[in-house]
Amino acid sequence: TWVAGRARRLIGPVVPLVLAWAAMAFVFRRFGVSYEMIRSGSVLALVPMWFLAVYLLVVLLVPLTRAAWERYGVWSFWLPVVLAACVDFLRFHDGHRPAPGWINYVFVWVAMHQLGYLWRDGRLAGPRHALPWLAGGALTWYLLTRYGPYPISMVGVPGEEISNTLPPDILLLALGAAQTGLVLALEGPMRRLLDRRSAWAATVLVNGTIMTVYLWHLTVLALLVGLANLVGGVGLHLVPGSNEWWLARIPWFAALVVGMALLLPLVGRFERSTPLPADFRPSTARVLVGATLVSAGIAFLALGGIAAPGGLGVRGVVLGGMIAGAWLLGAIGTSFRPSSGSRS
Repeated sequence: TWVAGRARRLIGPVVPLVLAWAAMAFVFRRFGVSYEMIRSGSVLALVPMWFLAVYLLVVLLVPLTRAAWERYGVWSFWLPVVLAACVDFLRFHDGHRPAPGWINYVFVWVAMHQLGYLWRDGRLAGPRHALPWLAGGALTWYLLTRYGPYPISMVGVPGEEISNTLPPDILLLALGAAQTGLVLALEGPMRRLLDRRSAWAATVLVNGTIMTVYLWHLTVLALLVGLANLVGGVGLHLVPGSNEWWLARIPWFAALVVGMALLLPLVGRFERSTPLPADFRPSTARVLVGATLVSAGIAFLALGGIAAPGGLGVRGVVLGGMIAGAWLLGAIGTSFRPSSGSRS
């Protein structure tokens, strides 16, 4: 029931996004837009969802990771770190073989999740405990990028043979440890700032739609790029880094803000769903199957978009599997009603 409740909060805003892109893909194909253009646009727009696929699986493992923390403490963090390093050795030893690296989706993100237990137990409280993680993570990141096979970019870059995120590697762990140390070193001052009513109100206001902004902002960008193409490619042919390109960022960002502001009233309400019905008590098997279907569907859509070359123009099996998984988890179909009031 706990996992289903978490999934409802995470998946609720995702379903409208995916269904909207399915409808757009179908309509665009009817109007002659090429499969490749729809695929590229949907990959750009849906790629932020990859994080939810990983996060949902990490949430599923909480009974195991919590038990590991209670028994082994901080060693439950270092074990997946060592395993991730071993996987990276297999990946980069004698050439670049990305296949072994896929298992690091478990080791890397479970290791990061274990730092949450460290924080909750008070063992990362204050600069004295947090800053060594910042220093150690930053130093490791520097050494790995300078002397190791890892590219300096932390996101995928076209043309680069090696990606630090697809699949994840220990460089991400080093960055994550440094970021954790930085954030928690500032925890005390930030909590004091949030004691002020105005700062807290602003935080609550932003967080009320933060998932919607996260999921939909690249959809707004993709639609604006498509619109720019329709009117002759305005704003799309400037040389990156030139003075004209930098000046063009101003109207581009303004257009993105306006587009997001127009979209938020329509889709932001799906982030404020009603709680699960009191009588919804899913079995473990149902939760496992549902979470697996949702995670797989999100991963496939984030990697390859929603377009299909023939038929309806939509990847029906992937979409159907994800919707079925969301139903099994109670994220849809269990009296799901967008709430216009406060967040549950």
